[in-house]
Amino acid sequence: MSQFLTLSDAIATHARLMPQKLGARDSRRSLSFASWNERASRLADALLNAGLRSGDRVGLLAYNCLEWMEIYVALARAGLVAVPVNFRLTGPEISYILNNAEVSAVIAGTEFCDTLDSQRSELNLAEGRSFVLGEAPHRAWVSYEHLISSGDAKRTFDQVDPLSMCALMYTSGTTGKPKGAIRNHQGSYLIALATAIEMGFNKDDTGLLVMPMCHANSLYFATTFIHLGAACIVDDRRSYDPEALLATLSQEKVTFTSLVPTHYIMLLSLPEETKKKYDVSSVGRL
Repeated sequence: MSQFLTLSDAIATHARLMPQKLGARDSRRSLSFASWNERASRLADALLNAGLRSGDRVGLLAYNCLEWMEIYVALARAGLVAVPVNFRLTGPEISYILNNAEVSAVIAGTEFCDTLDSQRSELNLAEGRSFVLGEAPHRAWVSYEHLISSGDAKRTFDQVDPLSMCALMYTSGTTGKPKGAIRNHQGSYLIALATAIEMGFNKDDTGLLVMPMCHANSLYFATTFIHLGAACIVDDRRSYDPEALLATLSQEKVTFTSLVPTHYIMLLSLPEETKKKYDVSSVGRL
């Protein structure tokens, strides 16, 4: 194992040392490090069995959900490259990024199947490499849960080069076509280390990921908490609700979250009696 751990290495280590500790959750379900590690192995094995090979790129298009956490770890384990796509883009914009990144497969939320189907003639996707987070709408799609259930949790994976690419993050493209920014495993690990040191994070923290999981903000902080063995809470609401955020901060005893100014303005605009209903004293960093 390299001195620079991948997300896969980190989750495997936590699964061995603290298997029952909460690793991640959203509003629907939670993952201990042991179950997270197992599902990531099954997913990684299933993706390789679908014909993907180390270095292949996988497009990701979905609203925030716990599956993002499984996918990022599984892709790192299989040596595959995550290509997160902004869910607010139009069909042609999504198609451009997927083609420019030369993706070999896509994993999408059910809400985006129609959009991707409308662009399918423009995409170079082999049969059996379109996976959906939910029930498959037709034969061109394979259910994510079916994919995981077909994988082998005990497979031994090849060691991943820490200098190899782990993610291809696309810029907004406001002054031209979006451009892919390369992130490798070593750089990801070092960013996590620097963030933990600078902000004083440790394994007892609980981070709330509000920003889209396709965005570098949530990916950076998720990576930091994963390496530390801290808990990640994925805010899977489709739109921002300031009172619901306060409730989550209180219920989950969140110690950190990252928001944009508009989020704070909406929080501060809540009536005082509403804000007083929630104990958010656990939050030490914003």
